[in-house]
Amino acid sequence: MFYYLLEYINKVYNPPGFDVFRFLTFRSAVAAITALLISFIFGPKIIRRLKKNQIDQPIREEGPQTHKKKQGTPTMGGLIILLSVIVPVLLWSDIKSIYIILVLFGTVFLGGVGFLDDYLKVVKKVPQGLIARYKLMGQIFVGLVVGFAVYYLPEFAQYNTQTTLPFFKNLNWDFSYLYIPWVVFIITALSNAVNLTDGLDGLAIGTIIIVMLALAIIVYVTGNVIYSDYLNIIYLPGSGELTVFIAALIGAGLGFLWFNFYPAQVFMGDTGSLALGGAFGVMMILVKKDLLIPILGGIFFIETLSVIIQRLYFKYTKKKYGEGRRVFKMAPIHHHFEQLNWAEPKIVIRFYIITIILALMSLASFKIR
Repeated sequence: MFYYLLEYINKVYNPPGFDVFRFLTFRSAVAAITALLISFIFGPKIIRRLKKNQIDQPIREEGPQTHKKKQGTPTMGGLIILLSVIVPVLLWSDIKSIYIILVLFGTVFLGGVGFLDDYLKVVKKVPQGLIARYKLMGQIFVGLVVGFAVYYLPEFAQYNTQTTLPFFKNLNWDFSYLYIPWVVFIITALSNAVNLTDGLDGLAIGTIIIVMLALAIIVYVTGNVIYSDYLNIIYLPGSGELTVFIAALIGAGLGFLWFNFYPAQVFMGDTGSLALGGAFGVMMILVKKDLLIPILGGIFFIETLSVIIQRLYFKYTKKKYGEGRRVFKMAPIHHHFEQLNWAEPKIVIRFYIITIILALMSLASFKIR
């Protein structure tokens, strides 16, 4: 909203200094600061309200025994993240941009699905929360909307079904008629992957912040005709506006990490994890970097893979030997390291380090071609 107001003032009255609001870098910085301030101001109030209403995270009996002490910690803290992202984006971005519209839609809708899941679990005491197929339907719906938008809207016409092949120069992959199912798969998989990663204090949100820092650079150069030409990547006019969204998400993430790092005062719940995973997936789709996800989102990929391996191996050995066996002591893999008696902050910091390395590798892929 401020973006249009300040643009109008600059155009009509041309006061000195107001021209700065046209620049993505400035608006992104202001969005990040606004998001951080909202987190710090409203975060404690939301946490107190969650505690007052006894919105506590249920601790699974089959989970690590060290998590028993977390009983009573409020959940649904994803509301802090959503509030801290949405308000700065509405204030400082060009909300007419199709890129902003689509990523806001995916974030808010999946945040709503996650909220419903959390509400059923912690308020209505439904053990499994939202039925899995209904959650999946919500994820598929977002994937279909984004997929059809990219496939049919004129803003994406030149490269609608194509995506960049990492490490290859001037080479794109065309999904053709499989593009929309591919988009559905990416958004569904990533929203679930971030959800799986959200098992230790600060793990999911800290990892997302690091990933978003790298993605901000990728998005900025993709929307810049000079830099995209220099790096020989797809140039998408207007996609740079996503930098404002990412900056807001980074600011919101840092604010939430203040309350979520060990020992956590609040958990994000599915409200936050599904929204963050959806936002990541939508943006990677929009800037045609979805094949880079296994590297940039490597931690989420590994966490999901560990669960798949564990389940498949358990079923295979149960069928073959009559009893199920496990590859990991517990899945997702961060619980495996807990069972090896690694301290929770040690696991989180080491996962951060791995994510930083993967983020640098992702950025290097634009030059190693």
